[in-house]
Amino acid sequence: MSLVLPRVSLGHGPTPLEKLPNLGAELGIELYIKRDDCTGLALGGNKTRKLEYLVAAALEEGADTLVTLGGIQSNHARQTAAAAARFGLGCELLLEDVPGTPKLDYYRNGNLLLDHLCGARVRVVDEGSDLTLCAEQLMRQLREAGKRPYLIPVGGSNEVGSLGYMRCTEEIIQQAAEQGIAFDHWLVATGSGGTQAGLLAGQLSAGDDTPLLGFCVSRSAELQEALVGELLERTLKRLGIPLRDGASRVRANGDYVGAGYGIPGEDTLEAVRLAASREAILLDPVYTGKAMAGLIDHCRRGLIAPGSRVLFIHTGGAAGLFAYSDSFQPG
Repeated sequence: MSLVLPRVSLGHGPTPLEKLPNLGAELGIELYIKRDDCTGLALGGNKTRKLEYLVAAALEEGADTLVTLGGIQSNHARQTAAAAARFGLGCELLLEDVPGTPKLDYYRNGNLLLDHLCGARVRVVDEGSDLTLCAEQLMRQLREAGKRPYLIPVGGSNEVGSLGYMRCTEEIIQQAAEQGIAFDHWLVATGSGGTQAGLLAGQLSAGDDTPLLGFCVSRSAELQEALVGELLERTLKRLGIPLRDGASRVRANGDYVGAGYGIPGEDTLEAVRLAASREAILLDPVYTGKAMAGLIDHCRRGLIAPGSRVLFIHTGGAAGLFAYSDSFQPG
């Protein structure tokens, strides 16, 4: 289906769909990448697609300030700050420290630096705080001050933001047809769930049955599948599309989460180095690095058959590399 719901223009698109011949040969597969790190909004990433619908909804409500929440190195927060700057809106970010992350540049570089450069007001809350409650309090304070705030959920992941990845599915299907490619697998990092839910909604709408596997970055496969499934149902309901077999299509793998959100293991660091050294593709240690670690391990163990045509959906996040400099020091 062609989406005609309210949407602003924020990103460069369609983003490229490219072959990765060097890494693919090393893994024994035919590997392609959907370059959603190239959406262009303050270094780009997947949240740009979601924000095109979320900002449109905010403007329809007459909002003058965008409010969102996440971890200190949130890619979503950075892109929200950039979207607010583009449309002359205020931006308030509620950011929480993440235990166990490397700290050399964590509080002064990466996404946090860009948040400030884009003009956002950053409020750091104590580790373990109830971010939802903090957001409710901030929304009340802003309204009392005469502002018209619009709250965007963590990761931009709701039935509005997910529409951005229905559009992405349309792009992928069209690009694959133009290049004469029939994929055996789609793979993506999955966190707050909106990207995976939107991709699945797009597949169901288009009648595409290519298996889509989400590699978890913060929780177990069981919990992630429940989260994505519930969001998929809400997204389809918003569009009036029958759920059909949607729930059975939700697949996640939690084997590469490691010690937790934002904490890269050795497999993740290897994946980031491998993608950069073989293809000059910059992944991040929080999302795409973990998904690539999953892809590499699946190929090495034969869980993805040799010769398979695999699409890796790059959701961005390279700005976070600069906050993790101590993880990539030699020696």
